[in-house]
Amino acid sequence: MPDYIYLLENRLSASQQNALRTVRDLAREAQMTVFLTGDAVRDLTCGNPVRDLEVVVHGNALSLKAAVVAAGGKVWGEDTPSRTLYLCFGGNVRLDLGSARRAEYAKPGKPTYHWSSIQEYLRSRDFTVNAMAISLNEGSYGLLMDPTNGVADIEARHLRLVSNYGFLENPALLVRATRLKARLGFELDERTQIRYENAKGEDVIEHLSERERSRELEQIGHEEEPLKVLKTLEAEGWMSHLFAPWTSAKADVDKLTALHDLSIELQMQGVHPDVSAAQMQLLTAKLAPKDLAQLKKQLLRAGFVEEWNHLDAQAADFAKVLLAKENASPSATYTLFTTYAPEAVLWLGFTSKQAAVKEKYENFLKVWPQARQKVPYALMLEMRITPELPGYADLVKSIFLQLIDGGLTSQEEMKALLEPHSPPAPPPPVTIKRTRAKKGAEAKAKARLDDDEDEDSDDLGSDDEDEGDDDIEGLDLSTDDLDLSIGLDDVRSGLPAVEGDEEDVFARDSVGDDDMDLEAEGDSDEDERDDDRPVSESKRADKKGSGGKSSTRSESKRDSTTARGAGLKALALKLDLEEPSDPADLDEADPSIGVEDMTPARAKAAKKVVKKPVKAPPPPPAKSKPAAKPVAKPAAKVAAKPVAKPAAKSAKAAPAPAKKHAKSAPVKAAGKKR
Repeated sequence: MPDYIYLLENRLSASQQNALRTVRDLAREAQMTVFLTGDAVRDLTCGNPVRDLEVVVHGNALSLKAAVVAAGGKVWGEDTPSRTLYLCFGGNVRLDLGSARRAEYAKPGKPTYHWSSIQEYLRSRDFTVNAMAISLNEGSYGLLMDPTNGVADIEARHLRLVSNYGFLENPALLVRATRLKARLGFELDERTQIRYENAKGEDVIEHLSERERSRELEQIGHEEEPLKVLKTLEAEGWMSHLFAPWTSAKADVDKLTALHDLSIELQMQGVHPDVSAAQMQLLTAKLAPKDLAQLKKQLLRAGFVEEWNHLDAQAADFAKVLLAKENASPSATYTLFTTYAPEAVLWLGFTSKQAAVKEKYENFLKVWPQARQKVPYALMLEMRITPELPGYADLVKSIFLQLIDGGLTSQEEMKALLEPHSPPAPPPPVTIKRTRAKKGAEAKAKARLDDDEDEDSDDLGSDDEDEGDDDIEGLDLSTDDLDLSIGLDDVRSGLPAVEGDEEDVFARDSVGDDDMDLEAEGDSDEDERDDDRPVSESKRADKKGSGGKSSTRSESKRDSTTARGAGLKALALKLDLEEPSDPADLDEADPSIGVEDMTPARAKAAKKVVKKPVKAPPPPPAKSKPAAKPVAKPAAKVAAKPVAKPAAKSAKAAPAPAKKHAKSAPVKAAGKKR
C-alpha cells in the first residue's frame, strides 16, 4: 500500500499543493470534512501525472465560493444541481470542488441528487478505479478509503463498473470508458465489457445529458495525447453524439507535434505551461468559424474558453515585455522567462516570427543552460556549502545569472562571492586517550585472567598433584631410594639400581646432537618395553637393534640446565664417578672407578667436580602416576620450586619436544638397589 502522505507531498506540483492547501483550510474554517477523490487519487496510485484535482466536502460546496475568490482562486464554472464549483488557482491548476452526494436515475441521463456521506458518494461513482478518496482532515490525513477495491483493479489494469446499471443510467460512462482506455491503456473487465456492448447496441448514448456532453468535449483538450483520444472516440462513433463537426481531420497534426516538443524543452528549463488551451487551438485549427464558436459554447468551463480566446493577446503582451530595454541583459531575460505566465511563454515561442524573439528563445533553451556546467559545485563543497544549507538554491541561481552575464571569470571572484556563504569549520572531534599505565594494568589483568583460565582447564588432577608435592618435600635424599626422574620433561627409564650393572653416567656426553632429535613416539615405546628391565640390558638391546647407535638421550650434557641433570651430577659425586675426557676410555663393565685407580688426568678432573657440589632437588614420589592423567603441570611446579637454581633454569630452557614427551607418557620411578 503506498504512503499517500508522501505522495501528496512529493507527487503534486507546488502549485497543486498550494491549491489543495487553500481549499483544505477553507473547508476546515467552515467546519466541513474534506476529501481528495476521483482521477487524482487514481493517478497518484498508479504513478501517472496528476492533471486535475477533485475535492469533495460534507456540506454545501457552493457556500465556499466567496472564500475561494477571496483566497485568490478563480471560478471558471458552477453547477447548482450537483453543488459543484469549477475553480482555477495560480499556476493554472484546475480544481473541482463538490458536495458528497448520491445520484438516482429515474430516467437515463436524468439524475436526482441526495446529499450523503463520503462512503455513499464513492459507491455511486462510475468505475472502481475512480471510487477512491484520501482524507485531508486532521487526525486522518492521508488515509485511503477504497470501498470498491479500486486498488486491485489498478494493479490488474481493469476498468470495472461500480454499479451493474452504470451504462444504462448514465450513458456518459460509455464515452468515459473509451477515453480512459485510450489514456491509461486499461481494458474493461469481462462483465463490464459485456454490459458495454449491450448498452452500445441499445443506443443508450442517445440519452446523453448536456452537462455530460460538455464535460467530455472539454476533457479532450486536457488529455496528454488529445489527438489519440479524439481518434479513438471517433472510431467508436461517440464523436457524432458529442459534436459531429469535430473530427481528427480538423486538427493540425504537424503543429500539434511541434507544440509538444516546445513544451518539453520549456519544462526542462523550469517552465511548466498548461498546454490545454493551446492544444484546443490546434485540434480545431481547420474547423469552420461557425462550428468553432458553437463548440466553445458547449464546453463546461467558461473560464477555460476565455483563456483559449486570449492566447494571442497574452503572447503579444509577453513579447513587448521581453523586448523591453530593462530586460536586455541575459540575466533579466532569463528571469522573465521563468516568472511570466508559462502559457503565454509557450504560445509566443510557438507562434512568433520576430527574429529578436526567436534569438532570445534560442539563448534561453540552448545557449544559457550550458553555463550551468560552470557553476563551481566542487569549490562550494570544499567551502562546506552543501544543498542542506538554507538558501543553497538561491545561491546557485545567483551564480548562474552572473555567469550568463559574463561575470565570475576567475577563481578569486568565485571565492569572494562564496566566502560570505561558507559556514565555519566544524570543531575537531574530541578523542579520549587512556594513559599507558592504565592500558598496561588492563593488559596484565587480562593476562592473569587468561593464565587462571588455562590453569583451571589444564588442572585435571589437582588433588593428586598437591599430594605429590607434599611427598616430594618429605623425601630423604640421603637414602638409597633416590629417584632420578626429577626432569619430568624426559620420560626415559631411570638409572640402574644394581651395582655392577650401572652405566657410566658421564658417557652420555659423547652422544652426538643427531641422537637428541629422536621422535617422541619411539622413546615412549622403548620406555614401555624396558619398564621391567635394567637400564644396561635395555640399552644393549637398543644398540643391537639400531646398528650400534644409542637411542638414549644425554642428560649430562644438560647437567646445568635441567633438573634431572642436577640429580645425575649429585649421584656421580656420591659414587665418585668421573666423566672421561675420551669416549673410548668408557668402560661400561666397570662404572665404579675410584680416584686412586684413575690416571692423573682423571683424578684431577674428579677433584674439580667434587669442589663444585650441586644440591640435588627433591625427587618426585616413588608412586607412579596413572597413564590417563597428564603430568606436564607437575613438571612445571617441581621446576619452579627453589630447591636448586639449576632446576629453576631448566624449567625455562626445556625444549618443546620434551614437553610433548611429558604429556604423552607417564613418569617412571627409579628402581631400588637389590
